[in-house]
Amino acid sequence: MTSGLQERSPLACLYHWEKTQPQTVHFVQPTGGGQVSEYNWTQILDEVRRMAAHLQSLQLPPRSQIALLGKNSAHWIMADWAIWMAGHVSVPLYPTLNADTVRYILEHSGARLLFLGKLDDWPAMQSGVPAEMPIIRLPLAPEARGEPWQGLIAANAPLQGEPDRDLDELATIVYTSGSTGQPKGVMQSFRSFQLCGSLLNELFPLTAQDRMLSYLPLAHVAERLIVENASTYHGFKVYFAESLETFVNDLRRAKPTMFFSVPRLWTKFHLGVCAKLPLKKQRLLFRIPLLGRKLKRKILEQLGLEHVRIAVTGAAPLPAPIVAWYRSLGLDLLEAYGMSENFAYSHFTRPGDAKTGYVGPPNPGVDCRIGDNGEILVKSPAQMMGYYLAPEATAEAYTEDGYFKTGDMGEIDRDNRLRITGRVKELFKTSKGKYVAPVPIENKLGAHPKLEVVCVGGANQSATYALALLSEDARKHLREGGDRAAIETELGSLMQQVNASLDPHEQLQFITVVKDVWGIDNGFLPPTMKIRRNIIE
Repeated sequence: MTSGLQERSPLACLYHWEKTQPQTVHFVQPTGGGQVSEYNWTQILDEVRRMAAHLQSLQLPPRSQIALLGKNSAHWIMADWAIWMAGHVSVPLYPTLNADTVRYILEHSGARLLFLGKLDDWPAMQSGVPAEMPIIRLPLAPEARGEPWQGLIAANAPLQGEPDRDLDELATIVYTSGSTGQPKGVMQSFRSFQLCGSLLNELFPLTAQDRMLSYLPLAHVAERLIVENASTYHGFKVYFAESLETFVNDLRRAKPTMFFSVPRLWTKFHLGVCAKLPLKKQRLLFRIPLLGRKLKRKILEQLGLEHVRIAVTGAAPLPAPIVAWYRSLGLDLLEAYGMSENFAYSHFTRPGDAKTGYVGPPNPGVDCRIGDNGEILVKSPAQMMGYYLAPEATAEAYTEDGYFKTGDMGEIDRDNRLRITGRVKELFKTSKGKYVAPVPIENKLGAHPKLEVVCVGGANQSATYALALLSEDARKHLREGGDRAAIETELGSLMQQVNASLDPHEQLQFITVVKDVWGIDNGFLPPTMKIRRNIIE
């Protein structure tokens, strides 16, 4: 990190890059058909300054909420910076929400204006935007009412000087995706951005020569922290993904040196490789010294990850055998833990000190302990300012001495590393009166190459059971008339193997394969790709 930047606000960092690296390309944005647009710091700050000038011309009340709805793009981040430069507060929305949730967030936050970006299904969301709400359409946005970004940029002169924000001011309201109920608005200050921009460098030093691909929703604090904020403080180049269909090509274009993903994608990558080269054959080939090294390198090249020096998984548990598989390829996959309420700044596995199943020790400045009920309690320097318009919920979220109640259960080993063992509210009791923690069982099942996602239930039942979504390869195999009995036999053997490792009251009675694909669009998964347990059950 450039000396002195760690003490500055995100806006001050932008002015630094504008002055010191004016011609350096910072954003690479796909525009369709394999074409890309590159934006250097001069071009970026020129557009940001012009949009900030337009926002100021609207004479909104100081620190007004302005919403951002769209998939990741260079102009999503530019809009975020323009909102701040103009003296306002950004409210990001996930690009996969339904119309009712869009309306709830816009109304609850009191948003005065909406930046509309690239979306896959705008017609399904459109009715959630109040008719009277002004809209500014970013490049790549769908056809909609409102004013285009390009026209407003052309019509406004750049805002002059270096307008800045106090670190203790409200910067953004992040609405948690939640697994039940309405989302809560997490208020984060500029200080959280500044602290994370500096303290993360103690965990893994980043430089302007690093590269990242942005594709997980920027509305989620983890992507905002690791991509937007880290690149703001370190100046490295950010590439954007165009679509699911082009994702591998987008990865190969970016050649990322740091790659962050959620367990669902790490699992998909793993299953895709294993479908072409079964694990048994991999193990045999990996034992041959020269051939094994070449094969591992080839696998990473096919995934577009051969240049990655820092690989991170978070948002939900990743089965230990899959973590071990990536590490066997030479990819030091590091597990991380955090949440919106502490800006995802909580725990991180240190390079070279990984322990499978653990999310590492507390980050610098973080204190963690386990409560009497087994709940993980965290005090982070990036702790939220509170839930927007919800003082009672804010008070309930903390212990008397200021630790945030995460809702997760965990254990801490002798080296201060944390292991997540489940959710406090996800514990259920069978009809025999015994409590069961489903997450560890789901992790054991989820490592099987035929399964993509698993949900373990059994509340008030005589025994536990598992609902499972087959892997994409296994689903295709069955659609093409493949042997169903063979898969049933495999899953039966898997259940016996897992049951042998469980206490009698935890053991599964059956595994049921579901027909529907669990996804964000049908409500089974939130944007963070965890499972919505109550809906699945």
